[in-house]
Amino acid sequence: MVSPGSIGAAVIGTGFIGTVHVQALRRLGVHVLGVLGSSAARGAEAAQTIGVPKAYASLEELLADADVKVVHVTSPNQFHFSQVKQILAAGRHVVCEKPLTMTSAEAIELVALAKASNLITAVNYNIRYYPLNQHSRAMVAAGDLGDVRLITGHYMQDWLLFDTDWNWRLEADKGGLLRAFGDIGTHWIDLTSFISGLKITSVMAELSTFVKTRQQPVGPVETFSQDRSGETVARNITTEDSALLLLRYENGARGSVVVSQVSPGKKNSLCWQIDGSKSSAAWDSEKPDHLPIGHRDKPNQTLQRDAALMNAAGAAAAALPGGHVEGFADSFFALFREIYGAIEAGQPPENPGYASFADGCYEMYVCDAVLESARLGRWVDLKSEASS
Repeated sequence: MVSPGSIGAAVIGTGFIGTVHVQALRRLGVHVLGVLGSSAARGAEAAQTIGVPKAYASLEELLADADVKVVHVTSPNQFHFSQVKQILAAGRHVVCEKPLTMTSAEAIELVALAKASNLITAVNYNIRYYPLNQHSRAMVAAGDLGDVRLITGHYMQDWLLFDTDWNWRLEADKGGLLRAFGDIGTHWIDLTSFISGLKITSVMAELSTFVKTRQQPVGPVETFSQDRSGETVARNITTEDSALLLLRYENGARGSVVVSQVSPGKKNSLCWQIDGSKSSAAWDSEKPDHLPIGHRDKPNQTLQRDAALMNAAGAAAAALPGGHVEGFADSFFALFREIYGAIEAGQPPENPGYASFADGCYEMYVCDAVLESARLGRWVDLKSEASS
C-alpha cells in the first residue's frame, strides 16, 4: 500500500472512468487533490459529488499545484496527446486512459518524450490486472499450455444498441476513426498480447456500421447513461459498431476476434481463449473469478481465483480471499498499486506488468493496420518500430 497522503494526484475527466480512477486511488491511500472537468461548472459539481478538495479551472492551474506529482488523464481521446505532452513537460508522472493517442504518429512522439523524461508513464489497460489474467500469463510463460497456436475471442457490449444511444465516442473527431475497436478492441489486443507474450504481425479486418443515423441529445451525456429524454438531433455515423478480425502472430500462431458495441445482452463481455500444443485456457470478464483449463488426455479443470491455488503472479494480484469476487474496480486498484509502487521507488520495475507508452503505441499500429485492411479488403502487415 502507498503511505496515505504521501503522493498527491489529480484526475483529468469527471465522467464514469474518471470517477473509477478517483475511487481506486483513494483505496490505495493516494491523496487525490482535485479534478479537472470539461468546464469549470462540471468540474466543481463533480468535485463536490465525489468529495475531492478542489476543481481546477484549467490544466495550467492543475500543473501549477506543486503538490500534484501524478496526473491521470481520463478525458476524451482527442485531448490525450496535447494534455500528456503538457504534463510530461511539467515533470509529472502520467497514467493515461486508452487509447494513448488518436494516431500512431502522436503515440511515437509521446514514447520518445516519456523515454527522455525518466518519469513513470503508463496506459490504463486495467484488464491485465484481474488476478486470473496474471496467473494465465505466468502459465503461458512456464510452458503449461505448450506452444501457442490459436488466440480467439470477443469483446461485446450492448450500450450503443439503439439509435437513441449516444456518447462522444461516436464522433470520429473526438474518439478517433475507430470506435468499437479503438474503445474496447484495443483492450482485447493488449490483454491477449500480454498473456501470450506474442505480438501481431498482420491483420485482416472488416468494419460494419449498422446504426447509420443516431439521435444526439442536446446537452452532455454520461457514458453508459440510460437517460434518453429531451431534445435530439439526427446525426450520421461514420464509426463502426463492430469489427471482425483475423490475426497472424509472430510465432506462426493464428487468431480471431469479434468486437461489438451492439450485441444485446452483452454488458461488458471480454472473452479470450488460448489454445496451445498441451492445454488451453479461457476467461470471460463477466465471470472473472473462474478460469477454464482444457486438456486432451485428462479431465478438464476450472480454477477459481484463490491465492492459495494460483501461481505467484496470480496470487500477487489478488487482494481478497477466494470466493470473494474481484471485479472491474479491483483491477484498477491492482494496476495503480504497481504504478505507484514504481513512483515511490523512483523507477519502474525491471519488467513492469502495467502497459507502457510503447505498448500504447503498439495498439495504434494495430489500429492503423485495421483501418487499412478494412479499406483495402486484404491482409495488412503491422508497421514495425524500424519503419515508424
